[in-house]
Amino acid sequence: MSHLYIYSPSGAVRDKAAFKRGVKRLQALGHEVEIDADALSTSTRFAGDDDTRLAAISRAAASGADLALISRGGYGVTRLLDRLPYKAIAKAIEKQGTRFVGISDFTAFQNALLAKTGATTWAGPALCADFGSEHEPDDIMLACFDDLLAGQGEGAGWTLPKHEAVEKPFHLKQGVLWGGNLAVLSSLVGTPYWPAIQGGVLFLEDVNEHPYRIERMLTQLLNAGVLSSQKAILLGQFTDFKLTPHDKGYNMASVVAWLRSQIKVPVFLNLPFGHVPTKVLLPVGAPVSLTAEGREALIFWGHTH
Repeated sequence: MSHLYIYSPSGAVRDKAAFKRGVKRLQALGHEVEIDADALSTSTRFAGDDDTRLAAISRAAASGADLALISRGGYGVTRLLDRLPYKAIAKAIEKQGTRFVGISDFTAFQNALLAKTGATTWAGPALCADFGSEHEPDDIMLACFDDLLAGQGEGAGWTLPKHEAVEKPFHLKQGVLWGGNLAVLSSLVGTPYWPAIQGGVLFLEDVNEHPYRIERMLTQLLNAGVLSSQKAILLGQFTDFKLTPHDKGYNMASVVAWLRSQIKVPVFLNLPFGHVPTKVLLPVGAPVSLTAEGREALIFWGHTH
């Protein structure tokens, strides 16, 4: 049995039923679930005012939990970056073994922590959307979650699209894995909370963003010198956008083609991560190796060689 701590560093929890379902499912899996005192607090669109959410993060760091899981994303962490208890969070990770897990707005927390301390966090599920869904949680996500708690997770493999088969095998011995939600990540450029990783493996995903907005944010990273300085770029799932007649065929494939025309860094598609049920858990800030051959890709953090 693992000790899980549920807290809300970003948006207010509106779907209380999903919150309760998520807690019950985690308990049914045999975990001890501790709920932060302000997990369901609200202040306009946030899960409490800034001080309330900062205190919740501090309590998560002091909880001694095996895993600290966000209730949901939304928006709010970037308001807190100048006040986060970085040393306490890094100590909780290093000394207590607490894994901080989240997605979406949590990207700001993860990359700021990486920039300030070098500590590793995990890109993965959120309570409401993943464990509290009206449908059963995805088997792959659950297996990855269990592996993390058991200390057995060593990597993640996936299948590239048919038209993306790699003709010449790609092997990367080592690079730091980093990234997350593209919109949140791009908002950190030029701030003290930007990790400035060189020679890394950058993974990206987003939701509710039209392809032209995705391209605009990628352009920001391109012009900032970020994309060309990586060893590989992994594109996860970009979902819930709607094309319009004005696009005239411009879509995500157009964005990928443009991206590849701008950089020599290999770009691999279909990483199973994003605002989707099927997601792997990824160690943000950890050294990884990466291979791609044919349609099979594997990212490995158990050890690098």
